[in-house]
Amino acid sequence: MAPHVPGRWNDVVRAAGLVADDGAVRATVFAEMSALAARTGAINLGQGFPDVDGPAHVAEAAVAAIRAGRNQYPPGPGVPALRQAVAAHQGRHYGLDVDPETEVLVTVGATEALAAAVLALAGPGDEVVTLEPYYDSYAAVVAMAGATHVTVPLVRTDGAGYRLDAAAFRAAVGPRTRVVLLNTPHNPTGAVLDPAELEVVAAAAREHDVVVITDEVYEHLTYDDARHVPLATLPGMAERTLTVSSAGKTLSFTGWKVGWVTGPAALVDAVRAVKQYLTYVGSGPFQHAVADALTDDDGRTGAWMADLVASLERRRDLLCEGLVSAGFDVVVPQGTYFVVADGRPLGFDDGAELCARLPELAGVVGVPVSAFCRAGTPAAEEFRSAVRFTFVKQEDVLVEGVRRLGGMRPR
Repeated sequence: MAPHVPGRWNDVVRAAGLVADDGAVRATVFAEMSALAARTGAINLGQGFPDVDGPAHVAEAAVAAIRAGRNQYPPGPGVPALRQAVAAHQGRHYGLDVDPETEVLVTVGATEALAAAVLALAGPGDEVVTLEPYYDSYAAVVAMAGATHVTVPLVRTDGAGYRLDAAAFRAAVGPRTRVVLLNTPHNPTGAVLDPAELEVVAAAAREHDVVVITDEVYEHLTYDDARHVPLATLPGMAERTLTVSSAGKTLSFTGWKVGWVTGPAALVDAVRAVKQYLTYVGSGPFQHAVADALTDDDGRTGAWMADLVASLERRRDLLCEGLVSAGFDVVVPQGTYFVVADGRPLGFDDGAELCARLPELAGVVGVPVSAFCRAGTPAAEEFRSAVRFTFVKQEDVLVEGVRRLGGMRPR
């Protein structure tokens, strides 16, 4: 006889979109599409992980840390060198004054930081507001907290990509809002919120006494004239903002799972209170390597990051031009390493169906943007036919992917 599955768990997996038609719990869409790529031999342009490692000198720093015996539990808040490096990074890049002793917490990737922050700050009866589309873990952790997930759609504009719907955002934040969970640069659309849009968020947070958790993992991956501005730099926001980032995207070491959260000591303490009962600590020797990288980010690491951004911009253009040539309607992203492409011009009104067939049609795998939306919302309809592709792959892989996509024919 199958064991009884608690109802709350059912609520969480449903909120994350992980319940199949037969009621079984399925893998995330990223695992699903990666498995599809492996099974069919298709080029995986779905899951966003680099296919080359980050800077060699940072990898060597990790090796040195392992050989030096830094392999046991690190301190609960994170190794002092990394906390100091994160604080210095926030000051150097953004002018934020962060106390490494009380206002920095190292986490097992940004995902843990976001989860611990939401679980610490929101509960039954509270509302958590996010943009939509949203990274899939947001819905799951809001459900785990027992809070209500409220979404605000990003809207497509002529010539400016996807932008914040200011009126919808103001309407969404109210007396029950406890947390705004804001992602910019934004996955999956590649939008980078500008200062005017950020002020809309800040004004609503100040008016309703709301804490904002910002997911800024793509903070250094912006292109053209787009510039990332942390919400905490706006007037009155440092005292009510928890800023989350990580080494995974910036340094192309996604498997190291080194993240951090910075903000007011009282809010960071609340996150730590939850985090210590999730993983306790993690990524010991890698913390030392990331500390070295952040400390040197105006030297070897800084030069490597500048080369990475220039390379990603070229690869973005290569993929976007190839998708347009293949017949997709494409919005060129300002940040991250993802492109949203609409399959309607090719005769596909359902992005999930298109993604299921892409290995057969083109030998390529993408991710349906509907996986980042809640069924029945305006955003779900807007992005129903959209597919997310990644360009954080080697250029020859993208060239071959574009060649294959070029062989598709409209329905």
